[in-house]
Amino acid sequence: MATQLNRTLGLRLVIVFVIANVIGSGVYKKVAPMADTLHSPGWVLIAWVIGGIISLFGALSYAEVAGLLADTGGDYAYYKKIYNRFFAFQFGWSTFTVMQTAAISSLAYVFAESLNSIVHLPPMLESLSGYNIGEVFYPFKDFNVKFAAIVLILLLTWINSKGLKTGAWLGTGILLLVFAGLFTIIVFGLTSHESNLGMAFKMQTTDNKPITFSAMFTAMLSAFWAYQGWASVGFIGGEAKNANKNIPRGIAIGVFIIIGMYLLVNTAYLSLLPIENLEQVTASGNQIAAIEAVKIFWGRNGEMFIAILILITTLGCNHATIITSCRVYYAMAKEGLFFKKAGQLNKYAVPGNSLLMQCVWACLLVLSGTFDQLTDMIIFVVFLFYGATALGVFILRKKMPDATRPYKVWGYPVVPAIVIIIAAGLFINTIATRPREAGFGMILMLSGVPMWYWFNRKNRSLESGVINQN
Repeated sequence: MATQLNRTLGLRLVIVFVIANVIGSGVYKKVAPMADTLHSPGWVLIAWVIGGIISLFGALSYAEVAGLLADTGGDYAYYKKIYNRFFAFQFGWSTFTVMQTAAISSLAYVFAESLNSIVHLPPMLESLSGYNIGEVFYPFKDFNVKFAAIVLILLLTWINSKGLKTGAWLGTGILLLVFAGLFTIIVFGLTSHESNLGMAFKMQTTDNKPITFSAMFTAMLSAFWAYQGWASVGFIGGEAKNANKNIPRGIAIGVFIIIGMYLLVNTAYLSLLPIENLEQVTASGNQIAAIEAVKIFWGRNGEMFIAILILITTLGCNHATIITSCRVYYAMAKEGLFFKKAGQLNKYAVPGNSLLMQCVWACLLVLSGTFDQLTDMIIFVVFLFYGATALGVFILRKKMPDATRPYKVWGYPVVPAIVIIIAAGLFINTIATRPREAGFGMILMLSGVPMWYWFNRKNRSLESGVINQN
């Protein structure tokens, strides 16, 4: 059994992890709910631009912190030095209960939906489909899709238990296929006879009402989900070569690439589908915007192409998320702030027990809700910590003014200040517009408070036992 993590990842694989953790289901699905909120293609693109800029600002702020404090566990390790162990634990616990495990669940859910559209999975447990918990959770509804999602999580967990380098090369191969597919959509979508590029930039709303700040924030919940995941590369800081330089460089390069890709892809969607069509996609509840767009120039073949592409993309993103996330719980367990077995490495120098615990909870979350419920809940919680990281730039500048910083955030102090303001605005707006998702997110996050006291009491008991034996 190995006793420490291996530093095997160079800059190229760090960039791969950043992009693979980000490009998932959002690039195919989220343009429709954004259109349904803003009712204007031009404003939808603006929301994508603003979401990308804010994500980039967050990434640049994160890069300074990561460059200074790079270590396994990412934000968990950083928050201990910026704030205290309690706040760091709250982040780690939230990562386990909602942020990363719900991301794994939602990605697996979309993967299974796409698989079902290709092979038509046989119905399962239909007699229990109406069973519910508080008329909110329907664990056996669409159980054939949920079962396929659970199988995917189990399979990827097993693959990643075999070593980080193995997982990294698989992620690279998947990412190349994803890029090829997205570039195909961009080229054909923008050059086909059915494309109307001017339509994509129209600012007038279909309901002739002005765009409100609340509507923009709500639309950006969707955009931020599509951009979500770049910070996960910090979790593997202890396994990156020259981490203090390669982590911030990899984050900045990866996010720049993603912003450019998203703007091109969504311009293609909006040049093919009128805003009214995208609103109908949202209303249907079972359609995917990318499929409807590509069907316009490729028909049934286009539907099959996109379904396969979504399958590959969500596979790659889920694979990367599973790899990185379990390192947080490993770091916590090493300090007695998580279940002890999560701090053990297997013979491949991988935290296998941490992977297994993550797998079990993610599978349970698959049964708990739908894709959009999970993603809105994730973004609500994630942006609390993005704001905390941006605030950490100011705190570390004051606490460690003379420390060597491989990277200093461009635009300081304005850039991290903007991230803090947006995070606060998103938090308040989500409570107002998505109270159920905000409520569930808060409950799961705050469940860490009693767990903090439980783990600390357990540690004190063990310490007192050792003292008595001596």
